Amino acid sequence: MKGELLIKNVRLLDSRGEHGKADVLIGEGKILSLEGGDAASVLDAGGLMLTPGLCDPHAHLREPGQEVKEELATGLLAALRGGYTDVVCMPNTTPPVDTPEAVMALIEKARGLGYARLYPSAALTQGQEGKLLTEARLLKEAGAIMLTDDGRTNEDAGVLALGLAYAASWGLVVSVHAEDAGLRRGGVMNEGPLSYRLGLPGNPAAAEAARIARDLEIVRYVMPGAKAQKPSILLHVQHLSTRRGLELIRQARAEGLPVGAEVTPHHLTLTDEALESLDPIYKVAPPLRTQADIEALIAGLLEGSIDCIGTDHAPHTQAEKEQDLLRAPFGIANIEVAWPLLYTELVLKRGFPLPTLLERFTDGARRVLGLPLIRLETGAEASLMLFDPASERAVNPAEFASKARFSPWAGWKLQGWPVMTLVEGRVAWTHERLGVGA
Repeated sequence: MKGELLIKNVRLLDSRGEHGKADVLIGEGKILSLEGGDAASVLDAGGLMLTPGLCDPHAHLREPGQEVKEELATGLLAALRGGYTDVVCMPNTTPPVDTPEAVMALIEKARGLGYARLYPSAALTQGQEGKLLTEARLLKEAGAIMLTDDGRTNEDAGVLALGLAYAASWGLVVSVHAEDAGLRRGGVMNEGPLSYRLGLPGNPAAAEAARIARDLEIVRYVMPGAKAQKPSILLHVQHLSTRRGLELIRQARAEGLPVGAEVTPHHLTLTDEALESLDPIYKVAPPLRTQADIEALIAGLLEGSIDCIGTDHAPHTQAEKEQDLLRAPFGIANIEVAWPLLYTELVLKRGFPLPTLLERFTDGARRVLGLPLIRLETGAEASLMLFDPASERAVNPAEFASKARFSPWAGWKLQGWPVMTLVEGRVAWTHERLGVGA
């Protein structure tokens, strides 16, 4: 049996734990053997770890219409460099992705690039205006994996209820930006002592909690008629940021509601104190919260109340982000640093279990999306990440593949950087130090 690539002496890690060292033979898009064999290329990966490829349920790739910020080519290459094999792009583009034709165009273009695999989400409502629903069935048939008006909150409860009912009928997840617009108003940072002192409009934690509570009540209303479909996740709460929001999610899951949630790398590693600098690089929606919120979110991630890590990768131009805090857009670009950032900050510094963190980057996201899980075993799909757990280097935004070459973590020294990403057995990206690549 001859393969295309043999990765020798590599440590195996998936969500079930570490599995020792192996010689992994890859060919025909899958793992052919864990005991070696002949291959066209051989890589001695002593000291490196091999895992399933990461899966991002929430990224902004800005295409169509906003290519000055990001495009599929730069965003999906950035994803590969971050260890991601699978990426869900958001539909708040220009125009919004709200038709089957728009979904199919994105899929076709991404396939031609040969980078990370793209799974488009589509708008829940036409034009993301929150009024008329899009065609759930046709969008799914075109390849949409999720419905969301991300970038806008769903203010009409009746429209969201109908959207959830239709989504349940066709086995689609509805992903929501959970902020009450009336409570959020013009808030640019977390409402609290710091926002009061700086004289900046605040976004209270209650804005998130109130909207989550409303949306959960809508799920309770919708579910009796949707039980025949038995969706594992129907409502997915994006970028959870508060302790109170987590409590509501935890209660809903205990009740058996088909509800999921994600948390971002920035809401796990940065607090509102960063806004003391008045630097818009820290301006995100929902805003950076308090250390107490971070501690609660890490606990929720550990226990499984939070399903997965969603980057909410949100690139903007340098000029946009250099405006003052009131006018600069919300968003942080982070898809290239998410894994080493949380490996360093959670696993190395806090003792967070490595297999659990990996599960939230892989299986957790794939379960929310209804995608097959990837295992490190003979016959499994070879969509994989190879990373270096030991070597350390600083975040250098100038080297990003993303067009957004600035970062709130610039200069932070991180470990766990990906060095190779394989998609269906093909080396889609490799760090130059390895000397193996497409």
